[in-house]
Amino acid sequence: MHQPSGETLDPRVRRTRQMLHQALEKLLETKEFDKISVQDVTDAATLNRATFYDHYADKFELLECMVGTRFHELLAERKVQFDGTCSSALNALVLGVCDYLTQMQGPGGDRQLQPHMQAAVIAVVRRTLLDGLKNHGMENAASAEMIAAAASWAIYGAAQEWAATPEHCPSERIAGAVVQLVSPILTQAAA
Repeated sequence: MHQPSGETLDPRVRRTRQMLHQALEKLLETKEFDKISVQDVTDAATLNRATFYDHYADKFELLECMVGTRFHELLAERKVQFDGTCSSALNALVLGVCDYLTQMQGPGGDRQLQPHMQAAVIAVVRRTLLDGLKNHGMENAASAEMIAAAASWAIYGAAQEWAATPEHCPSERIAGAVVQLVSPILTQAAA
């Protein structure tokens, strides 16, 4: 996957990627992802297809990068850096997923996330957890990749269930419960 736009130094590259992200985001408001073509994205961004392919292999990579960028911005606003050990960072990560799902589903929670969007969110959470585990040498008992995958699916699944529940409790309350469920998975890396 290409770097999220915040990590690119060249302003032209950053601006082009931002235009593609915004175009896809706007299209997703009215159209299902499966029905959006690369041509639709490039038309909405007023760019040509060759420019698109200079940045992304396909629309799936664009989607994952767009989700990743937005999710990382949300985490940066909260100053969250998961290091594999800190429960407050894990709590903030779970809150970030809850908030992101709430934003993506709209004000009434009536917009269902499509499978590709779900996969992109899970991939971003997995990568965030994996970076934290690897950066702190927590790779013992089971592989860090397996632990990050299991924890990311658990976090996303719990947050999705919470978001889909009518009149759900505040995200702060569910985040604490999710942290209790996920912490044992993450401690496997330290075992």
